[in-house]
Amino acid sequence: MSVQPKRLANKKTRNETGLDYVVNSMNVQTPFGSRLIKDQKPFFPGQEEELRAELARVQRMSEIAGANEREISVLQETFMMMKDNSFTIERSATAALSVVEIFEVKSLLLLIDKVRKTADRVLLPEEYVPGDITELLDVLDPGKDRLNTFYIYDSFSEALARLRTEKKELERESRKEKKKRKSELRAETGLNLTPKFDITISKSDTERIKMIEETSALVKSEEDYMSVTYVLAPTEADNQIQQRMDQVTADIEEEELKVREDLSREIHKWADVLLDGCERIGRLDITLAKALYARKYRCVMPEITKEHIIEFTDGRHLQVEEIVKKKGGEYCPVSISLNQGVTCITGANMGGKTVSLKLVGMIAILAQYGYFVPAAAARIGLSNFMQILIGDSQSIERGLSSFGSEMEELKEIMDNSRDRSLLLIDEIASGTNPAEGLALTKSITDYLKQQPFISLITTHFETVTEDPDVVNMQVTGLANADFDRLDKELRYANRRERIGIIQKYMDYRLTRVDNNREIPKDALNIAKMLGIDATIIEKAKQYLN
Repeated sequence: MSVQPKRLANKKTRNETGLDYVVNSMNVQTPFGSRLIKDQKPFFPGQEEELRAELARVQRMSEIAGANEREISVLQETFMMMKDNSFTIERSATAALSVVEIFEVKSLLLLIDKVRKTADRVLLPEEYVPGDITELLDVLDPGKDRLNTFYIYDSFSEALARLRTEKKELERESRKEKKKRKSELRAETGLNLTPKFDITISKSDTERIKMIEETSALVKSEEDYMSVTYVLAPTEADNQIQQRMDQVTADIEEEELKVREDLSREIHKWADVLLDGCERIGRLDITLAKALYARKYRCVMPEITKEHIIEFTDGRHLQVEEIVKKKGGEYCPVSISLNQGVTCITGANMGGKTVSLKLVGMIAILAQYGYFVPAAAARIGLSNFMQILIGDSQSIERGLSSFGSEMEELKEIMDNSRDRSLLLIDEIASGTNPAEGLALTKSITDYLKQQPFISLITTHFETVTEDPDVVNMQVTGLANADFDRLDKELRYANRRERIGIIQKYMDYRLTRVDNNREIPKDALNIAKMLGIDATIIEKAKQYLN
């Protein structure tokens, strides 16, 4: 058995094909799902059965979502409230958790319980259902009211309940004594203290300040530039009550610590169940997000075959489709069948060759990561390596020419390609002089023909496709366009509108052609419609012939 490569595709390929776009567009809501999707791994040749099982899980989830829209909405709302308490759960092994941390664990338990109940109603597969945590929830919620709050209840400890009762009695005794002295002071001096047993006097009221300072019943507590605040002077009885209260408060804090230690140990006992539950919820979150995305964007489950092929009918590049629809246009689906060997896509600029190239990459890589694909149907054989070679502005920014950038990436492809590779190459050598560009393109094609790869190349060099071992897919373009109608629309359009009108008439579907085909004239047609002198167009046609 061959060793699986560590990487299917580099970052640029994942981005250019649209895998990152799809992943970022999915509605993954839990921190557990977000963590798992960052670490998601593709399936490689030899893992076809595992991939089919993953796709079947997405299919089952799609069926559940379709039949239980309201329950799935509730489930998603539950996901949105979840926080990642993994560190807190793990910390419970060695530390007494704080009240806030225990509250967060209880909140997680309530949400897990809600997920379990929803799972039971919609018959979720067991692999996504977290374990029963009712016993731990009862420990943290002894009243079983299931409210999203937490307090160290008296029921956690008899000693704690007794100490809290004593503290309340001391507080009542202290307040009763102070209220008595407050009344006596008012009767003697006319001073009316606040419920907090203090009084604030303006510094301009010198007579009252003098009277207060001559009595021992009040003492100064604070002062600013405008006023002075006095409070009841503590008596021996006050001091005794306060000393006892301080001791009881310390005893309460010690007892609460014991309770938190006991609860932390109890949480630690359930750590494996809780962490496993979070993992299951993360997988559920991702699978549900895949299913809902597939339903929303009309994606289908690809057929996974052991043969190294890529076939699909009416494929749609989701990112491009979104842009087209925002502009009020209609996306033109593309079908293609690729086997091991070299296939070239030819056609004029504006013909969508690059989009078709990216579409092949999107469908292949989505399938290999366990996603449904945007097509009417698809058959995919897994690859060991994928890479797209397309214009790289980053390399240009580093000081490389567009041609230098291409050669740098081409070397990376050649260094990393292996059996069952998928190579997507866009307009190779277009950045150098035509003679060398054609020679290099033919040489690369000759090399790739001998390799166990599926190689798809877009090119302007038509003669490359004269090789009988190279499959030529041609963009239909304007071959079937109604030129009279198109001319009428262009006649009154401004410069900016003309490009959009021509694109509306373009047919982006691919057609397999043989070597006896007529050379397409889309470039000349487009040039003519955009106002290039007729003499130039006719002379160009003569050169073609």
